[in-house]
Amino acid sequence: MKEYKLTDWLPTTKKEVELHGWDELDVILFSGDAYVDHPSFGAAVIGRILEAEGLRVAIIPQPNWRDDLRDFKKLGRPRLFFGVSAGCMDSMVNKYTANKRLRSDDAYTPDARPDMRPEYPSIVYTQILKKLYPDVPVILGGIEASMRRLTHYDYWQDRVRPSILTDSGADALIYGMGEKPIVELVKRLKQQQPVFDIPQLAYLTKKEVLPQEGDITLFPHEECLKDKKKQAANFRHIEEESNKYAASRILQTVGKHTVVVNPPYPPLTEAELDRSFDLPYTRLPHPKYKGKRIPAYDMIKFSVNIHRGCFGGCAFCTISAHQGKFIVSRSKESILKEVKAVMELPDFKGYLSDLGGPSANMYKMRGRDEAVCKKCKRPSCIHPKVCPNLNTDHSPLLDIYHAVDSLPGIKKSFIGSGVRYDLLLHQSKDPKINKSTQQYTCELIARHVSGRLKVAPEHTSERVLNIMRKPSFSQFGEFKKIFDRINREEGLRQQLIPYFISSHPGCKEEDMAELAVITKRLDFHLEQVQDFTPTPMTVATEAWYTGFHPYTLEPVFSAKTQREKLAQRQFFFWYKPEERRNIINELKRIGRQDLIDKLYGK
Repeated sequence: MKEYKLTDWLPTTKKEVELHGWDELDVILFSGDAYVDHPSFGAAVIGRILEAEGLRVAIIPQPNWRDDLRDFKKLGRPRLFFGVSAGCMDSMVNKYTANKRLRSDDAYTPDARPDMRPEYPSIVYTQILKKLYPDVPVILGGIEASMRRLTHYDYWQDRVRPSILTDSGADALIYGMGEKPIVELVKRLKQQQPVFDIPQLAYLTKKEVLPQEGDITLFPHEECLKDKKKQAANFRHIEEESNKYAASRILQTVGKHTVVVNPPYPPLTEAELDRSFDLPYTRLPHPKYKGKRIPAYDMIKFSVNIHRGCFGGCAFCTISAHQGKFIVSRSKESILKEVKAVMELPDFKGYLSDLGGPSANMYKMRGRDEAVCKKCKRPSCIHPKVCPNLNTDHSPLLDIYHAVDSLPGIKKSFIGSGVRYDLLLHQSKDPKINKSTQQYTCELIARHVSGRLKVAPEHTSERVLNIMRKPSFSQFGEFKKIFDRINREEGLRQQLIPYFISSHPGCKEEDMAELAVITKRLDFHLEQVQDFTPTPMTVATEAWYTGFHPYTLEPVFSAKTQREKLAQRQFFFWYKPEERRNIINELKRIGRQDLIDKLYGK
């Protein structure tokens, strides 16, 4: 086991800055999460990237915003800028359930304390810093700011809010995965050059912005407040530009200001992604949390992320909006190097909890002809069907599994990330690829499942699944047969655990009742379920709020009231005696005696 000194972490206090021998800081990062020096935690990644550029960087995790603001003053002013992130999750998802109840814990906080960050830390922290140091630039980053870069619907306040740049007063916002833009920003600031044309940067300006050829001008914020259809129409452009190889600049006026969102950088190369993961992380929480548990860290402590991006395009998911749909994979060398670092951890017992990413089985998958991808603006490469240009070869992933499993000291590597079974069922025109997919499916089920394999059919209704951009439920049935067969052949008794969502746009009570009947027939007692939570910058959220599908502008029904949502959710639990009477009454109310008979017999 490797021994670490306090100076192996980025400093968090004045005393630690002095231990580094520094009398001034270049950048100070504020984060809503505890400081875990690990490549899964955004503040640590940005801190290490800046350190690699030769900068003196400090992190102030979870500053106290309620007292005399000493946490905001203790390290003084940085030479270049303050960086602000709410943390790895949108703070409102972190603090509230889908029913807007306050959560009793926070996974990104020592001992899961629920009161260590405000609502909307991106706004709260920035406003404090701007008050204390009006002349120091504040740059926003992280998922909360990234997903709120333009006019968006906020479920927790039940209103349409302008770009977070308007409410926070930040000087600029870096959206998506920020390694490249943050390095370019530092370079420009050091040389005192203009920064507002940096890719992947969004900013607010009072000056007139002259549209350039190819720009997309959205409906103004004020028009979106009055007309839901305009808000829905805007979102189609926002999503398409988030998922294009070469995107357009987006402009939107808010009052007398204009929000300018520069197009993103092209996807990172393998070498660039390796560099980000190969930085000198300790992979441990900061020593000041000694004796305390950080649940989010415990979850990923023995896992390794092997790629970035997701081409699934699920309507309710923000991964592609933040990371993009193009898969960027790490090299085998970089992955093995990290696995060896995990093996050095003090309580590692030989079991990796996950070798995955946003999706378990998209490693090294990309378009055969990149020129086709460069012209494409489809939000999903696999819906409504798998793109013929997509190479779905699972061989490179099998090679990673074999290389990891052959390391002395690895007893077993599990796959904890969600598996796309539609990719496993896809028939390519290339028999070699089909063979690799078959082999992958067998090895995954026989060797890499820790008793339960989680998959996400999400619903059983074809109409709802189409809005979700998910495959037909019949594919889940096909995959279940394969899963059961391999278990029988291998003498295993593993479970398939499906995830489902209620109250998704397009879903009605009878859809949920039919879901109950179908899952009963398959002998599932559902446990991995959730009520749809509208989060900023997803197609589903815009459809839920506006009542129109952003791509067709046709009306979409959504369950919105507490009564409607509970009526849908209860069908997940048809097997519980306490739910039976309510379900029967509900089915009688909507005139579906046939479904009562199917669920409970005549």
